[in-house]
Amino acid sequence: MNPKKEAFRKAFIASVPILCSYLFLGMAYGILMQEAGFGWAASLLTSAVVYTGAFQFVLITFLSSGASILTIAVTALFMNSRQSFYALTFLSDFKQMGRRKLYMIHALTDETYAVNCTLESLPPAERRETMFYLAVLSHFYWTAASVLGGMLGQIIPFDMTGIDFCMTALFVTIFVDQWEKSRKHMPALAGLSVAIVALAVFGANGFMLPALLITSAILVFAGQKEGSQ
Repeated sequence: MNPKKEAFRKAFIASVPILCSYLFLGMAYGILMQEAGFGWAASLLTSAVVYTGAFQFVLITFLSSGASILTIAVTALFMNSRQSFYALTFLSDFKQMGRRKLYMIHALTDETYAVNCTLESLPPAERRETMFYLAVLSHFYWTAASVLGGMLGQIIPFDMTGIDFCMTALFVTIFVDQWEKSRKHMPALAGLSVAIVALAVFGANGFMLPALLITSAILVFAGQKEGSQ
């Protein structure tokens, strides 16, 4: 079999769980975008260019409320900074992928990172090819699902009340997953405590950015103190 076809076949099989996840979350995102007044074309553009999953749900609120570019940029940086550490795991692979390197960095998500970690047994060249097809397929799943959700939001007259809870459910799931995997719960407790205090002080519309900045400062300080011991 052609090596590229074999790599695509393995990537598709490995991407099926991502497909199941992105199908429903992507559609929910597209529907919420439509509900907020943005058509399927906006969902297409955002999913293709921004492609940050959880942050795209937050971005709906920012776009609807007229948040500043600075707030959006800083929030995106903090919410997606973990991907920078993900990329370090595959730095040697990405370096050898030529012009595809930048796309691989852009398309690295929690889900593709998890699947990429299962491909270590493949020969280097085949692994890199499989990783590339996995990234393309996953990106396509998310984008297509968000466009489908935007179209359904236009043509199907049903009550959207409560569908925005999927964002809350997503964050709760991520929080629980990280809590179970981590031995130290101080970062999670610090973030939760700061968010509650910031909500009380700044209100629902302005607490996110201060909470992110304060929590990040606490974690950096704690990390430096732990490293000096």
